[in-house]
Amino acid sequence: MSGPQQKVFPVSWDQFHRDARALTWRLAGHGPWSAIVAITRGGLVPAAIVARELDIRLIETVCVASYHDYSSQGELKVMKGVSDELISKTGAGGKGILIVDDLVDTGKTARVVRDMLPEAHFATVYAKPQGRPLVDTFITEVSQDTWIYFPWDMGLTFQPPLHDGGA
Repeated sequence: MSGPQQKVFPVSWDQFHRDARALTWRLAGHGPWSAIVAITRGGLVPAAIVARELDIRLIETVCVASYHDYSSQGELKVMKGVSDELISKTGAGGKGILIVDDLVDTGKTARVVRDMLPEAHFATVYAKPQGRPLVDTFITEVSQDTWIYFPWDMGLTFQPPLHDGGA
């Protein structure tokens, strides 16, 4: 790897659940919400937690692929947009809709989804500086050069200490 060493931020299931619930606490005062739009795949888990905590039953997905090799962003591909049924129930702008994702990184995905639902409230658990202006609510900001290892991407493995070259 050339350039500065990338930082890593491993997130356990317990930590992610706490952070997603903290996001819900922040969102509770902004509703009411008529629906959640989860950005797949990373937004599925926090959307389920938020939906449970706020008793939201209508959950839609927007399917956008940007990470193709688990290490870098590639070309953005919208595989599924917002359903016509949801738009007819809530209006074209998305007012009253809560968009949920795990992370906003460069903002490329967020910009595409924000264009689909410009009046929706956009919430992520984690935010990096480049994408942060595109979200309305988030819990934790990490530096742009930090790679977040989400619990669904990891198994239980030994982590070497920092003095042995561990990250």
